[in-house]
Amino acid sequence: MRYGKLLGWGIVIYAVMFLMWSGFVTYGFIEGFAPRVTSLLILIGITIYAGLSLGFHRWPDILPYSLSWALLMATLDGVFSVPYTGWQMYFDWNIWFGYAVVAITPLLAPYFRLERYHDRPLSRSEGSSGGT
Repeated sequence: MRYGKLLGWGIVIYAVMFLMWSGFVTYGFIEGFAPRVTSLLILIGITIYAGLSLGFHRWPDILPYSLSWALLMATLDGVFSVPYTGWQMYFDWNIWFGYAVVAITPLLAPYFRLERYHDRPLSRSEGSSGGT
């Protein structure tokens, strides 16, 4: 297990979402359906990118990372958000839905992988035969 990617991506995912919601609150973009959809799309994009950055081709290889990221999100919420909002924030289904997205979406990363096939020069046995 690569602990740099485990902790690094967990912190990046949390930091981006925390910063995004802080910006939403600052500019009053918190009411209605649009902020939730926007944040969901950003979260999905970040987690798929994080899953792709691991370089694995199978979802079982990604699973320990994604579960750890979700656990880290819950822990960081406890450290940074509970002092302001209280423990009742964990009673909101939106919080748990976000943790589920963080745990499940990276597992889809192998399906978004673009394989690159490089042209290679033909060997003599594969090439054309001079004039025929």
